[in-house]
Amino acid sequence: MFIKLYVNKYTMKLTKTVTLKLRIQNKDLDKSVKKYTKGMNYVSRIVYKSRKPISVNKLQKLTYKHLRDKIGLKSQMSCNIIRQVCGTYKSLMAMVVRKESEWQLIKYKPNNITYSFRRDFTINKNELSITTINGRKKYPIANYKHAEQYFDETWKYLASKLIRHRSGMYYFHLSMEKEIPQPDITKTTDLIGVDLGMNYLAVVTTTNKQNVFFCGGEIKNTRNLYSKQRKRLQSKGTRSAKRMLRHLARREKRLMTYTNHVVSKRVVGFAKTHRIPMIAMEKLKDIRNTTKVRKKQRYQHNSWAFRQLQRFIEYKATEQGIRIVYVDPRHTSQTCSRCGHVEKANRNGRKFLCRACGYELNADLNGARNIEHRARDFRQNLESQGCVVDHPYGNSLQQGEFQAQA
Repeated sequence: MFIKLYVNKYTMKLTKTVTLKLRIQNKDLDKSVKKYTKGMNYVSRIVYKSRKPISVNKLQKLTYKHLRDKIGLKSQMSCNIIRQVCGTYKSLMAMVVRKESEWQLIKYKPNNITYSFRRDFTINKNELSITTINGRKKYPIANYKHAEQYFDETWKYLASKLIRHRSGMYYFHLSMEKEIPQPDITKTTDLIGVDLGMNYLAVVTTTNKQNVFFCGGEIKNTRNLYSKQRKRLQSKGTRSAKRMLRHLARREKRLMTYTNHVVSKRVVGFAKTHRIPMIAMEKLKDIRNTTKVRKKQRYQHNSWAFRQLQRFIEYKATEQGIRIVYVDPRHTSQTCSRCGHVEKANRNGRKFLCRACGYELNADLNGARNIEHRARDFRQNLESQGCVVDHPYGNSLQQGEFQAQA
């Protein structure tokens, strides 16, 4: 799920995506997806040959006529293709600049179409109307109980996707946004710090030193079993072994997603129960590139879904009127939460022992308290100065404003 948050003093915009199954599947959808993908790959080749991203306006002049006349796409479909490919190559160029990738031809698979609300799709709780190659078509949707809340006219619909899942069935991924009232963080006296890890999936602590541990031993052991199975299958190299590898990968992914949903729900439930309006977490961008681990621990560390858990906490907290703040993660595990002394030798596995003052504590709980301390300092600076220069995202922030993107 994609979540984008913009907060002012009174409201926060929450963007969500809900998956809706189409009750009717027909050849119009297949034809539309195939032609849409053909257009995507045509535009992709044009951008790739230029060796650099092309602006939307320039790319439209180069490709729009071909998309309409030669491929036979509708007007809005053609515009969506151009914007989508342009954005993808801009992202690729950013990775090239960071030396995380090379300039390459991006090939698209025939499994999705992007639609713009009101221009080429409209929807209500029972029916979806979309543009296909053969004109406008209406499809009844399977509206589950959990999705009914998104048709109460309080949500604003955004560009969405028609996606063909592995089963061959088509689903509509409806994106929407909504403004939610939020408390003023400058009036908050009690905060929550959340430290994420593998031994403990999450350690939660409050300003009043109330603590909750979410153990990760069981899920860690299960993933170790999957890892051993994977090694045995990889050594065989047969077609059936490769098929089983894909099956295990999907199964493990579902397990991690379910676990993260459960943990995030409990973290937000803890905050709601104790009426705490703000949760602080570490900004984990590039954590896999900046953190060194032992070779035998590399798989566990690199494949652990830390960011997914943060995203789940974000949107669940936002729906409950709880704000999310990200803090600088540097040295949170090496800093003493009592005296502030920073030393690498302070931490030894799961144990934290300060070399300066002798304070002893669980290492993950110590990290959670440091996260809570940094969020409290941020809040106090915002209250006293009205603007914080060194805030979690690195630029000035006016009182009552906070911006985050997941």
